[in-house]
This record gives sequence, structure tokens and C-alpha cells, in this order.
Amino acid sequence: MIMKKQLLFIAFSGLLGFFSEAQSCTPGANFVDSTYGVWPDTVQNFPPAAANVAYSTDLNFTVPATVTAELDASGNFVGSPIQSFTVTGVQGLPAGYNYACNVANCTYNGGNNGCANVYGTTATTGTYPITIDVDATVLVTLIPGLPPTPVTQSVSFSGYKIIVGNAGLISSSFDAISVYPNPAQDVITLTGVLAKDITLSNINGQVLLGLKELAQSEVTMDLSSFDRGIYFVNVLGSDGMVSKKFIKE
Repeated sequence: MIMKKQLLFIAFSGLLGFFSEAQSCTPGANFVDSTYGVWPDTVQNFPPAAANVAYSTDLNFTVPATVTAELDASGNFVGSPIQSFTVTGVQGLPAGYNYACNVANCTYNGGNNGCANVYGTTATTGTYPITIDVDATVLVTLIPGLPPTPVTQSVSFSGYKIIVGNAGLISSSFDAISVYPNPAQDVITLTGVLAKDITLSNINGQVLLGLKELAQSEVTMDLSSFDRGIYFVNVLGSDGMVSKKFIKE
């Protein structure tokens, strides 16, 4: 039983999601064929946010079908089937933030694809570590020849964070940042960057693109798949965050 719990923790350590019953999302088509995983992971992490600015970002994931630490020759999981997992709580979100899953009761079967939307507005800056509480149920064969027994284990995961900066903060590190052309068509260019993170969001605060740990002073972003409208480039640096508005024609 101890080994089953250890394998359960391994299988779910990559499945850190935010789930509730408010506004929702649609699972990304890019992840449908994945065996398991979560996007973004804790290395890429969530895009930065700005105080008093609407925030919205999606987390996509695939639940493994079975619990095991090994894969077979075809790259499939082998082991005890995962019956379901349910997120029972999310700790550490900024005040004014919430989360929403794409299914009722925030319960997913093994092998399912899903997503969750994190959204809201907060007035308080800072770094917010996130902890997710999950109840996972695995079908374990305790006695050979008898039907498997559902075994539920409660586990908590950490590693994600949301950094909330001051929107529009102008300091020496941001003075040289410019966005052109504006209005834009298929591509925009940012100069004078040297930032920790850059995100591109729509007028509703939904993050559409993200770049991290940029060392170059000039960055281009592809807009060809975006509709016409108003967008924002959000640059997070050591002194805070600045947002630059532009129009896509």
C-alpha cells in the first residue's frame, strides 16, 4: 500500500490544476494526444500579473490512465488504473482571484484531457506561491482474483506561483521599451526589453503569448493568428511591470 501511495504521488506530481465552477475554458487541441502532463509546467510557470488589471490564463493537462513509475515499449502507462481525481482546494491565490475547471465538480477520470482558467483582479502586489489539494482514487488489486478496490489518497502539490507587479510602473529599466508598429498587422517588435517575462494579453486580460528570461534587447511577436482589436504587451522586470497598448489591424 505504501508503494501504491508513492506511485500515486509520482503520477500526480505533474498534474497541478486549478478547478472550480465559475468561468471555464476549452482544452487545448495541442495536448489531446499526450499520454500525460500539464502545460505550463512549474518551470515555465504562470505568466505575471498586474495589480488592478484583469488577469486570465489557462492551464491544460492530461490525466494519466494508470499509476506507475514505468512506461511500456509503446510509451503507455502500465499499472493500477486511475479511477478519478478531484481538486478539493487551491491555496495561495491573490485576493480577488478565482479558478474554474471545464467539467462539473472538478472531477476527472483517468486518461481525460482538461483545462482550468485562473482569473480575477487584485490590488495587492507580491509573489503568491500556490498549493493545490487533490483527492485521487486508484483501483488497486489487493487480492489476486478479486475485483480491484478503490483507494483514495489526499495529496498536496506546490511549485506554481503568480507574481503580481505594479501596472504602468515607469522606472529606468522600462524607459527605453518601445512597441512598433502601432497599429500592427502580423508582427510587432519590442526594443529595449531585457526582462524576466513578457506576455501578450487581450482587452479582457487573457494571456495569449508568453516569453521568459529574455536576454536580448529586441523581441518580435507573431500576431498573424489574432483577430483585430486592442492588445497589451506586459513586461515584467526587476522593478515591477509595465503594460504597452497596441492595436492589431
